[in-house]
Amino acid sequence: MQMKRHLKAILASAAALATLSACATVPRAGPAEVTRFVAPAATAQLGQGTIFIETAPGLGNSGMEMAAYKAAVARELAAQGYRETSRAEADQVAQVSLERVVNEPLTGRRGPVSVGVGGSTGSYGSGVGVGVGINLGGGGPKDVVTTRLGVMIRDKAAGTSLWEGRAGFFADTRNDLAQPARSADALADALFEGFPGRDGETIEVDLPE
Repeated sequence: MQMKRHLKAILASAAALATLSACATVPRAGPAEVTRFVAPAATAQLGQGTIFIETAPGLGNSGMEMAAYKAAVARELAAQGYRETSRAEADQVAQVSLERVVNEPLTGRRGPVSVGVGGSTGSYGSGVGVGVGINLGGGGPKDVVTTRLGVMIRDKAAGTSLWEGRAGFFADTRNDLAQPARSADALADALFEGFPGRDGETIEVDLPE
């Protein structure tokens, strides 16, 4: 009986060491790369009033995954002073876009490494794009997920863009931050850090472990 207990203790220790070793080999995610564009004279309109949150036009994202990102954006907008309401009652509209790309190092297949944000060649409001480059290195042969979250805040009555932002990062598929629920919170938090931010500035924001 004593030998059996001793054997169980050895097996338990080995399992614990294996778990620790597996955790230690998973690279950290991020940091998130964040770019914001602020329309001239829009600062007074940002962070107040009513807002409606919707999926950006032309996107096929739907279901639980997109819902997680929209919910995370809603929490951040509320923290900035907005009150979420129906589209009919809203003064402003936040359009949320999402892109998730899996890079497969062993097969050589990879998704795009940049995505359009803000205005063409650095100008504001065209929606065409300054590329935000995301390093897909990540280290090691495991698959890497790159996730990009974009938000455009518009004046509902005028239809003009008041603010645009895009945040993206890469994570090993074994990392918890590769999962939609975790990445939604992390990206929304990074995107609205220091809101509204400086027009055209790109910053890096460390992600939680």
